[in-house]
Amino acid sequence: MDSPIVTSTFFLTLLMMVGLVFFIRASVKDRTEEIELSTSESEDSILPKLQKYFDERAYKVIAVDALSNQVTFQGFVQPSLFMGIFLSFLSALGLSCLILVLFMLFPQMSQLFWLLLLLAPIAGIFYWQKAGRLERVLLSINQNNSDNPTQNIIRVTGHRDELIQLRQNVSFE
Repeated sequence: MDSPIVTSTFFLTLLMMVGLVFFIRASVKDRTEEIELSTSESEDSILPKLQKYFDERAYKVIAVDALSNQVTFQGFVQPSLFMGIFLSFLSALGLSCLILVLFMLFPQMSQLFWLLLLLAPIAGIFYWQKAGRLERVLLSINQNNSDNPTQNIIRVTGHRDELIQLRQNVSFE
């Protein structure tokens, strides 16, 4: 093969590896968001419903601030076994591509490059250690005084996936 072809393939493979590293790092990134829900239900009926929902999701109340009308829940988010295996697989695939290009560049050291595949499980281990963490959900209920005084605004701050589940599983009038 021509040297420019091998060199450009090596450069593109290195770019792919950089993208893979950033993808693995992004798998453990904090994705905290805030949503607002509106309901005509009273605060006395909203709080038990949300308390029950978060108890079922393995969250515990760790703080109640009566002045700001805010409740803080905390729970341990378990890392996904599938995601750990998937990231290790992607890492092994990317390293295999790098090894093939290195075979073409340095054929005399071809047997040594296979040792790079031993680095593949590091991606899964990195994900497993960083993804399992304590998550907090902040919940506050405020009365909307502008348009409709009977409307309550529920402001929830937490992990994006948890907020999606909340919207799907808890309905308000």
